[in-house]
Amino acid sequence: QVHPVESGGGLVQAGGSLRLSCDASGRTFGPKGLGWFRQAPGKEREFVARISGSGTVSYAESVKGRFTISRDNAKNMVYLQMNSLKPEDTAVYYCKADSGGIGWWGQGTQVTVSS
Repeated sequence: QVHPVESGGGLVQAGGSLRLSCDASGRTFGPKGLGWFRQAPGKEREFVARISGSGTVSYAESVKGRFTISRDNAKNMVYLQMNSLKPEDTAVYYCKADSGGIGWWGQGTQVTVSS
């Protein structure tokens, strides 16, 4: 079982930066993929970024060049560095761990970008 716990959200002005962290401790039977999703008010949850167990990264087009995902395997942590934030980045950000077709979600952390 994995129980992701996010931290690092908050209020920031447009153009600013935030760094989200997620503790994804817990044993899995195979490599663990770690990712970030977000859900804005009135919208569906959407993919933001993911890093595989081997380090392969992927990003949503809307965040490419602004967000960077990274992981520290020794600490079971995944991070999302968010730069050049825009008001449209305002959302609850969720961490997701996945392995062997099973996914585990965190409770989310609020990110609010003011214009």
